[in-house]
Amino acid sequence: MKIMDTTNNNCWGSNNNKDKSWRAVLILAYQSLGVVYGDLSISPLYVFKSTFADDIHHSETNEEILGVLSFVFWTLTLLPLLKYVFIVLRADDNGEGGTFALYSLICRHAKVSLLPNRQASDEDVSTYKMEHPPGSNSNSKVKMVLEKYKCLRTALLVLVLLGTCMVIGDGLLTPAISVFTAVSGLESLMSPENHQYAVIPITCFILVCLFALQHYGTHRVGFVFAPIVLIWLLCISGLGLYNILHWNPQVYRAISPYYMYKFLKKTTISGWMSLGGVLLCITGSEAMFADLGHFSYMAIQIAFTFLVYPTLILAYMGQAAYLSMHHENSDAISFYLSIPEKVKWPVILVAILASVVGSQAIISGTFSIINQSQSLGCFPRVKVVHTSDKIHGQIYIPEINWILMVLCIAVTIGFRDTKHLGNASGLAVMTVMLVTTCLMSLVIVLCWHKPPILALCFLLFFGSIEILYFSASLVKFSEGAWLPILLALILMAIMFVWHYATIKKYEFDLHNKVSLEWLLALGPSLGISRVPGIGMVFTDLTSGIPANFSRFVTNLPAFHKILVFVCVKSVPVPYIPPAERYLISRVGPSNHRSYRCIIRYGYRDVHQDVDSFESELATKLDKFIRYDWAQEQGEGQQSLQYDEARLNDGCRLAMTETIRYSREPPYEIDENPQPASVSIGLPTVNSMGDIMEMAPVKQRVRFTDDAWSSDEREVQKLQELDDLWDAQQAGSAFIIGHSHVRAKQGSSFLKRIAINFGYNFLRRNCRGPDVALRVPPVSLLEVGMVYVV
Repeated sequence: MKIMDTTNNNCWGSNNNKDKSWRAVLILAYQSLGVVYGDLSISPLYVFKSTFADDIHHSETNEEILGVLSFVFWTLTLLPLLKYVFIVLRADDNGEGGTFALYSLICRHAKVSLLPNRQASDEDVSTYKMEHPPGSNSNSKVKMVLEKYKCLRTALLVLVLLGTCMVIGDGLLTPAISVFTAVSGLESLMSPENHQYAVIPITCFILVCLFALQHYGTHRVGFVFAPIVLIWLLCISGLGLYNILHWNPQVYRAISPYYMYKFLKKTTISGWMSLGGVLLCITGSEAMFADLGHFSYMAIQIAFTFLVYPTLILAYMGQAAYLSMHHENSDAISFYLSIPEKVKWPVILVAILASVVGSQAIISGTFSIINQSQSLGCFPRVKVVHTSDKIHGQIYIPEINWILMVLCIAVTIGFRDTKHLGNASGLAVMTVMLVTTCLMSLVIVLCWHKPPILALCFLLFFGSIEILYFSASLVKFSEGAWLPILLALILMAIMFVWHYATIKKYEFDLHNKVSLEWLLALGPSLGISRVPGIGMVFTDLTSGIPANFSRFVTNLPAFHKILVFVCVKSVPVPYIPPAERYLISRVGPSNHRSYRCIIRYGYRDVHQDVDSFESELATKLDKFIRYDWAQEQGEGQQSLQYDEARLNDGCRLAMTETIRYSREPPYEIDENPQPASVSIGLPTVNSMGDIMEMAPVKQRVRFTDDAWSSDEREVQKLQELDDLWDAQQAGSAFIIGHSHVRAKQGSSFLKRIAINFGYNFLRRNCRGPDVALRVPPVSLLEVGMVYVV
């Protein structure tokens, strides 16, 4: 079960009592077993079986089995233990881990993000922290090169998408190989004529039940996960210790790297190809980093170092000890052969339960990473259901769940053996690790400000190990490794087309937005009939008037008394504190009753439902109006004159929960203002990029306030608050653009295929923006928009 303290991303609290603190850490370490280590703990079921499937054979000299054991030992030691536990886990993003956490860190320390509608004020969010404030360190050459060439920034995004696609592929393959291998233990208890007809149906039945129960959420059955994995770990370590003492106590000598040399010397190319099975011993290692936000660095480190790692080593040594004395079954190596007959049934039962737990963890991780991809504009909109009100991050995506189930069953029926499933799973796992290594090397230079030579050493040392295993998996292309490659190509095409079209739509909106002078020229009534209620116009723009609003009022010259331009945007941080989520400003003078509300979410944030959003928006507007009039009263009658530097800061854009506000013009006075720093005292940095609000034109604007007395100001404030209250009681309407996108004339053939067919097919078959924003159909108004990109 995923546990998290959302107060300050510290999973064991700030209790000064040392005993209680350690007790909390140990409890978290215990709970992490069911979520983080389910997949990793069941790898002994299929590692030796996959390694000895075809390429090498178990001989009387035992050089093969001892060499494989040596590879397993050092692989577990160097990658999960050294790389992840002691290095990668330290690269957390406000306590969060995973591929997107590393990408988020890099984007905040270098201008490499391709996200649209970025603002300088995003850098003032408290979770947008940096170890070294901007300007405190000289720019590295790596940073300057990345920022200079757009092709490198695009390549970085493609690398992140590749890792994401392989995680999704792992979410398909891990349940298949885990459950299939666990159920295969029935072979030793059934006749050969019967087991081949029983294993596949039983596996498919368990998989159907597993996916059918996903909508209940992990938390409803999560309390049994940790005990199951703990029992399983104690079981395999006990069996391993028994086999070592009973069959070959000298098997420990295989930890010497010399046995790896002897193994490769004897088996040559066949031994190298068999490493595709060895790498399965580290499947699930990435979960330690991906689930970091739900536990803590210390808890995950303790659980792996003192429990999971030694029990896995004992399990593999026990299997090797048994096999070193049994050569009669050299063509049918299996984990279950090393189990004494008296305990075989209980072990098979625990193995099946453990495989379900391991599968559950990777399925939940798949939901999580797809939700993150969607929030960053890299995945088509899907319905996200939050299955727990108390535990943050417990989500369920119906469409993805059923697609995974169908594909998982199809893969199980199609491959029917551990060898092909292992080859496919191994390639997916190693690709994710390679992506993490590449991103981590950039983090070392850009975020930790270490010498580039240190990052290069990290990349070469761990990258060479992973490339060795990756190449061994890749040569098995025709024996199952083609599947994750095919899945990755399909998913990357979908994600890249969606992201590209989203960026192009934003650019179109940016260049076709209506001038603010057009709105001001309409007067207080905006040239239309104002009806009771709140009208919310959703747009991706953070400034200016969206084209869909002008089209709406041109065809239907009536609108609500309160007009709010709402921009829901993502920021490259895991979470936005609720007090810093809303940015409120005026659009025009106060008698226009027009506002802009920018709502910011992190890539792991839970989006609000529409009822709480409406009420909270009204509350934020109320606070902003009171503050704004208080500021006006303090300023009194005066002439305000602003040059270009002030215009760069833009309008008075207030975080309604913070204490300090910027003292700026009373409403938006420029078509392209950049919001100011309003939350904390860090200096702002202009996040100028290829896809961003255009810089304001150099100009000077002069405003003169009417001579209102303090009593008149109070009357105006109360009138505005009354209008807001009346509008809230009258109800709200949501105006969303209904877009159709087509490639402009003269576009390349590839672009026309991607936009006219690919993107429009995805748009028609995925959830609409009203579903993503949880807008009730009765309050929805859609305005047709044609985007020519």
